[in-house]
Amino acid sequence: MRKLLLALFCAAFFGTSYTQNNAEIANVYIKRANTVIEESIDYKGALALFEKAMKYMDTVTKPSIASLGSRIYFELDNYKKAQKYSKQYFLIAKNKKSEEYLEQLDLFVTITEALEVQLQEEQRIEEEKQRKAKELRKIDSLKTVWKLQSQKLSVRADSIYPFNANKYALYSKDDKFGIINDRAEIIVKADEYSFSINYAGFILLKNKNTAPTKIYSFNTNNGTGALLPNPSDFNSLATNYGKVMLPRANGRLVTYPNNAYEPMVYDLNQAKIVRVANKEEVLKQLKKNDIIRKYDKEGALKIDKNWYDFGGHLGGGIHPLYFEKEYQVHAFLFSVDGTVLYTNSDYEYIGAFYDNKAQAIKGTQISWINQNGTKVSGAKDKLATYKGNSEVVKLEDGVYQIFQDGIIVNGEETLEKMPDFLRKFNNE
Repeated sequence: MRKLLLALFCAAFFGTSYTQNNAEIANVYIKRANTVIEESIDYKGALALFEKAMKYMDTVTKPSIASLGSRIYFELDNYKKAQKYSKQYFLIAKNKKSEEYLEQLDLFVTITEALEVQLQEEQRIEEEKQRKAKELRKIDSLKTVWKLQSQKLSVRADSIYPFNANKYALYSKDDKFGIINDRAEIIVKADEYSFSINYAGFILLKNKNTAPTKIYSFNTNNGTGALLPNPSDFNSLATNYGKVMLPRANGRLVTYPNNAYEPMVYDLNQAKIVRVANKEEVLKQLKKNDIIRKYDKEGALKIDKNWYDFGGHLGGGIHPLYFEKEYQVHAFLFSVDGTVLYTNSDYEYIGAFYDNKAQAIKGTQISWINQNGTKVSGAKDKLATYKGNSEVVKLEDGVYQIFQDGIIVNGEETLEKMPDFLRKFNNE
């Protein structure tokens, strides 16, 4: 029993002693804090000492300590804590007429006013923060809208070739060719034709490069297109168009179908096959002008010692000549002066004559010739140069956009650049 009482006494003694020691240590820091303020007006240093004192103090029981805390936090613009210690002061202060009490009352009013201003500023900052956050959310939303619209107005293509004077161009995708205009409208989708010709305002899309069986022609002068007649419509034995020459500005196109005794001359403007209306009259005139020696009722003609099948008219008095029962052109007769050029030594194919020139091909060599077969300078595509205001921009592989005066266009739909779009709709 004695041992138990002794233990309880010791615990109470040491507890009291520890409490006294904490209070004493706290007072040391309080005294130092006052000294720092008086000697160097260092409120930050005083705050460090004051906070150390508070660690050794459960509650503030002296008005002077509450006053010190209030003054330190006030000077450091921490008005909430300054007000806390100021209120603490009034709870424990007894002499309401003392100079310290009146000074603390004046400080309390100043703290309260400063805290109101501070809280208003904090509220303003928070509202501004919320406003900016809302604006950023709106901008993010507008960016998403713009990106979706931008994707919608983009063109999926591997390449977009230069526009011609009529504002049309070839484009390719997955090794196929199609047609597009300078407002990003797909005129012919690139999903069928693997080869193309773009010349003199006409675009030809072919399913094969050599001996195609299907050709789509688009007239950029009037914005219309159609399939050429089947080769069999020209000649019942023909199965392909053979060699396809360049279309000319007058709309004439020459191809050399297989199993045929004459080239197919096609008028792309009128969408019809062009044949010599009166073959006998033409042969008669050639005979009269001593260009040929003779002709017969079947349309064969004789030059020197050889008979040929008359192969029609390419324009400019140029006539293809075939040997009987041979489906390949053998020579070309130039009726202006009787010149004969042979396919085995001169040109294998000659295209439509226009503007004093005709395309001529020997192997892979392309030449231009005049009305008597003499080689001349190359023909110029007068519709090759684009004069519009569209700009093709590659965004990434397989994705393009077309701009006009800085605006993305696709048909009738338009879209400003993102910064302009955001300014426009963010101010609404």
